[in-house]
Amino acid sequence: MDLNKITFVIPSRNNLEFLKLAYESIRNLETKHEVLVLNDASTDGTQEWIEEQNDDDLITFHNPGPDRIGIVGMFDKGIEMARTDIIMAFHSDMVACKDLDKNIFKHLEKGTVVSATRVEPPLHPDGPEKILRNYGIEVEDFNLEAWYKGSENLKEDKTTEGIFAPWCMFKEDFFAVGGHDKLFAPQSKEDSDLFNRFQLNGYKFIQSWDALVYHFTSRGSRFNKHAGGSAGKNSNEWLYTTNKNGRNFVRKWGHFVLHDEYMKPIIPSKYNIGLVVKNCDEQLLGLLEPYCDNIYVDCEYKEYLDKEQPSTLINLSTRVLPYDNEKNNHVLVEIDKKNFNENDMVILQQLSQILDDSGKVGEFKLSNLFINVIKYEKISHRIHS
Repeated sequence: MDLNKITFVIPSRNNLEFLKLAYESIRNLETKHEVLVLNDASTDGTQEWIEEQNDDDLITFHNPGPDRIGIVGMFDKGIEMARTDIIMAFHSDMVACKDLDKNIFKHLEKGTVVSATRVEPPLHPDGPEKILRNYGIEVEDFNLEAWYKGSENLKEDKTTEGIFAPWCMFKEDFFAVGGHDKLFAPQSKEDSDLFNRFQLNGYKFIQSWDALVYHFTSRGSRFNKHAGGSAGKNSNEWLYTTNKNGRNFVRKWGHFVLHDEYMKPIIPSKYNIGLVVKNCDEQLLGLLEPYCDNIYVDCEYKEYLDKEQPSTLINLSTRVLPYDNEKNNHVLVEIDKKNFNENDMVILQQLSQILDDSGKVGEFKLSNLFINVIKYEKISHRIHS
């Protein structure tokens, strides 16, 4: 087992200008690590550039297109192809600092996921888990030597407990949890789902504050100019996948993405919940359906299933049922559209915490919701994809 080499796994789609910088910064590290570029239907010369490098430790998986595979499929393919025991999920719009690898290795062991600290321009809100510094928003604004010099002054000899890209771990630990869940293809929320499962499997999270990357910020997805975005402007493609997979995340986990200030996952309890909705319509059905195991409605729902099913691998026909169908859920919530309001929706989104605090069977009313806890039992989360 070689504990001195990493495979940097880098999905890239029409992001060549950023990819070149990422590659150069990795090659400037003292150790010649493996770089694995997952070229996902690029039309900007990415494949030709890769083939021109004459680098035995630069390998590629090329999806010729025209349709993309997406981060979910590409990352797992790349990690499977990696020829080292250690892998790092690296984005094409990231630039490594000097000694990135050495400062990651200081903390890496089996059952541990080590994240570098992101330094970003002010395109996203600030947070305690990253450093806001503007070394350039576009490639033409960026100076590699200025980054190297500036990053030395930003490094701190400390760690915190959190996880986000770029993250590094043993390859076998990644596959022990089943890799990415295809439910979140092509991308969006796939990382939050993966991190939840890392945590449920007992992995330790370490963020190193002397292992830094400059992150141009979401230039391969959210702000990708080839998908209609730009610096600070969301692409329509990203908006669609984020909405789609936000709903899928709630279906799977029972809540939206939650984490602490350092991005460590927070995983609330999950209960078997049925929503019984009177005077329902398709709009309310669409709003409520992800937040339960079953929803019982008194309206026509075939059109909703026809429109929504292509957006998920979860079988919606077993979730959406007629109002008078037999109900076997542990918790039933009665809702009437005539008086349903925003406060009721907030209660539904926080229902697992409310049930945790209650801890008993019985009937009670919250706002306009009638809640009947028939069986008080927490449901185990899936720890594999």
